[in-house]
Amino acid sequence: MEQESPLVREVFPELVDELVHLLEKEGERELAICVWDVRMIGECGCGDDFCQSIRTSDHPGGQPYGPGRRCVPLLPSSGDLILDVVYGRIMYIEILGRPPLRRPVQA
Repeated sequence: MEQESPLVREVFPELVDELVHLLEKEGERELAICVWDVRMIGECGCGDDFCQSIRTSDHPGGQPYGPGRRCVPLLPSSGDLILDVVYGRIMYIEILGRPPLRRPVQA
């Protein structure tokens, strides 16, 4: 049986709290609700030291998302947070120029 990818909120709870706040501030209520249930499929993998982006859906690299895609730039206190959304589903969380994400301490 294949194991499900972890929820982003379990891996980076502070990030998800911030995303919810910023999305609500931008009037993106549906996305603020949806971000609680996105799964961390993988890291960006670009190797740039300023990038901590998260893939939340399988998607072939270098390929456009196609119809229904929109970009949702947010206004965090530092760096950049940008969501790629396709038909209301968060596909990618772009995290650039921000302090390192912290994982919760496991007991």
